[in-house]
Formats: sequence, structure tokens, C-alpha cells
Amino acid sequence: MPPVFAHGRLRLYLLKLLDEAPRHGYEVIRLLEERFQGLYAPSAGTVYPRLAKLEAEGLVTYATEGGRKVYSITEAGRAELADRSGELADLELEIRDSVTELAAEIRDDVRGAAGDLRREMRAAASASATRVDDESWQTIKEEMSKARAEWKEQARRAKDESRRAREEAQAARRQAKEAQERAREEVQRIAGQLQEQLAKSGGVLGNLAGAWLGGGAGGGAGAGGTSAASAGAGTAAAADWAEDLVPSGDPARDLDRLLDRFRDEVRDAARDHGVTAARVAEARADLAAAAARLSATLGGRP
Repeated sequence: MPPVFAHGRLRLYLLKLLDEAPRHGYEVIRLLEERFQGLYAPSAGTVYPRLAKLEAEGLVTYATEGGRKVYSITEAGRAELADRSGELADLELEIRDSVTELAAEIRDDVRGAAGDLRREMRAAASASATRVDDESWQTIKEEMSKARAEWKEQARRAKDESRRAREEAQAARRQAKEAQERAREEVQRIAGQLQEQLAKSGGVLGNLAGAWLGGGAGGGAGAGGTSAASAGAGTAAAADWAEDLVPSGDPARDLDRLLDRFRDEVRDAARDHGVTAARVAEARADLAAAAARLSATLGGRP
């Protein structure tokens, strides 16, 4: 039988299951069996060592409840899952293909067993033709009919399971693509509004925004505002800022990552250019204006 998971794919799928909800090892095994329509169930010797390895790498953690370990994904685990979000749709297709192959193997085994049974019964009937009465021959025919019906039922179930797995994988891939598009649009919208507000706010943060957007320190802004050129540059460059942050499919998580990037760049600017009491006062006013703008933006849309 070919391997059910390609190299490294079971690790990714375990992170996906734990990202959905904390689970204990037996529940992880049961969920994997359900995803494979009962055609494959990993052993405890397959799942638990991988959970232990993920825990050692800091990607998952666990708490003991009722004498059992309940595993949860960590922020590091979510970061790896976000970086590999593009692989999840491919993984669903791989699972569909594995289910199809397993169903085909079961169908072949059933067909072969039915054929062997027919041959054995015919041989037995031929060898004892002179001694088999009508009642025995009827029993043999009934057994052959049952074997044929069982084979047809097994083949039908395997075909239905293969079709269902293919449809679910296609739906999962379509949903993942739609979620990525929605997350990308939301992140670009929030990033554009944030940069536009910073460019318009002037002061320390306005100067910093000008530097980010190619205007250099000061960006042509005065203490009370910014130039039209800086504002125009902020709008034009909104889609380019933090473009290296790949959307994870979760808008709330993507917003946290953007805020982390913003915080880091402000700290870098403070370290490079120095901080005075006057600049802190200006920065406070700028941050208040930016926070009010973001709160209004996030509160006004779903």
C-alpha cells in the first residue's frame, strides 16, 4: 500500500487539527480515521511520537486533564501553519487521492476474494457432482449469490466514498482560496488606511511615515501636518508596505502581525534617531489620532 501521507504532511495536518481545537491523542486518531472515511486509521505509535516531537520543538503544548494529555497549538505552531497555508489545499487533494487508492485496493481485494470463492465452490461441486443432491446444490448457489451481492455492495460503497472524498477536497480547496482572497483584501485595506492616517498625522509619526514611503526623514511635513505629496505617496505605497507578510486566512491574526510590524519599525526609528520628551509628546498625539482612526475603521465594517 502506498504511503497515506507524503513526507512532512502528517506533521502539517496535526498542526491543522490542533489549530481547530485542543485535542487529546485518541481524538486526533479518531478524526484522522473519519477524514479517511474509515479506510485508514493511524496507530498510536504513529501519532503520539509526532505529537511529542512537535511539543519538543515548541509548536504544541499540553495540559493533563483526567489523566490524559490534551494538546494545544502554540503561537510558534500557528506561525508555521500560516507560513504553510498554501500547502493545506494541496494536502486535502492528497488525502482525497489516498482515499481513492485505498478504496480501489479494497475493491480489488473484494473482487479477488469473490473470484476465489466462486472457483473453489465450482471445483468442490465438480469433484462431488455424483454425490451432491439437489438441496446441497441449492445451498451452493445461494452462497455464490450472497458472495456476489457482498462484492457488489463493497464496490458500491468504495465508489461512493471515493466520490465523496473528491467532492470534499474540491470544496476545501475552493474555500481556502476564497478565504485567502478575503484576508488579502482586508489586510491591504487596513494597511492602506493605517499608512494614510500616519502620513496625514504629521509630527514624529508623520515623519516616520514619510521615511517609510520614500519621502525621507521629515517627509516634507511640518509640526502640524504633512504635504500633499507625502499624503499621495502614502496612498500609492499602501499596498507595498509589509507585503512580505503572507496572509494566513485569519484576518484577526493578520492584523496582529501588521501591528507587530508597525511597533517594530517605530522602535527601530526611535533607536536610530533618538527620543526626547517633546518627541514623545508628539508621538502620543499621533498615536491617539491613529488609534481613533483605526477604531472607527474596524468598528464600522464587519
